[in-house]
Amino acid sequence: MRQRTDQKKFWKFTDEEMETAKNTDLPDLLEHLGYHLKRSGRYYTTQEMDSLMIKERRSWKRYSNGTGGDAITFLQTFEGKGFREAVEYLLDFNGRARDSPAPSRPRPPPEEDERPEFALPPANGDNRRVFAYLRKRGIAPQVIRAFLNSGLLYEDKKYHNCVFVGRDGSGQPKFASKRGTYDKDGVSFKRDVLGSDKSVAFPIPCDPSVPWVLVFEAPIDLMSFCTLHREARSNAIALCGLYEGGLNRYLKDHPHLNHVVLCLDNDGPGQEATERLRAEYEGRGLKVSTRTPSKGKDWNDYLQTRGPPRERGR
Repeated sequence: MRQRTDQKKFWKFTDEEMETAKNTDLPDLLEHLGYHLKRSGRYYTTQEMDSLMIKERRSWKRYSNGTGGDAITFLQTFEGKGFREAVEYLLDFNGRARDSPAPSRPRPPPEEDERPEFALPPANGDNRRVFAYLRKRGIAPQVIRAFLNSGLLYEDKKYHNCVFVGRDGSGQPKFASKRGTYDKDGVSFKRDVLGSDKSVAFPIPCDPSVPWVLVFEAPIDLMSFCTLHREARSNAIALCGLYEGGLNRYLKDHPHLNHVVLCLDNDGPGQEATERLRAEYEGRGLKVSTRTPSKGKDWNDYLQTRGPPRERGR
């Protein structure tokens, strides 16, 4: 009945209004709604739904269930909006009032100083849940302690999430990514803290005597690699997605680095990004190599499949 009712109301929108709603820029819309986008070659996907692919910025498809459409159907499917409500929302998003006789000017892109003020979530009195969660994921106790002690990780007070803190070259926190400590049906809460600077992402300290940097998608993958390779204690960054802004800043802050080691996920988006970034950084004159886990989707999958590494007396 709802679908039939929505179709009856369709005539209340002009052709121009319908075109405006349907042709809404989906990456811009999803960021506005709080999703975290990842570039994958010619497509976009999100941290929240890896099976969602956005093509040509105007259409989407979710391969896990075969659904797809435009901006209107996205709001209907994932935001629970009716047809009329979805179109009204998109007209407003595009800066056009429903009863306005003429379109308003397009909204300019937000300036840097319009970014919401960044503030770390209040810390819990201890880190027990974070420690237990990461141990369950196979991360070595000494690796967890090292990240906690260096101020790169803590447990938030309200929800007991893992908070991965990205610090700039002066040691000031500029970015934070929250990860839930409770996975439901294999899905965990993931979200960047409001106002985070994605160009900082999640780096660990750089050793000036080492000429390379390891690049991961997620902090847990970086920690998994540190668990598997105990000598890996510096010169690494987690992009917290597939946006390379954090790597660009790391290379700028540490100009002696001449070798990029891409350790991205062993899936379609990860490997497409690997090829894209390889071409980009080789074009800058840097040496680029790759390391991919032999099993599983990412380094944490591989760690859990392989089991904890044996002590080698190092």
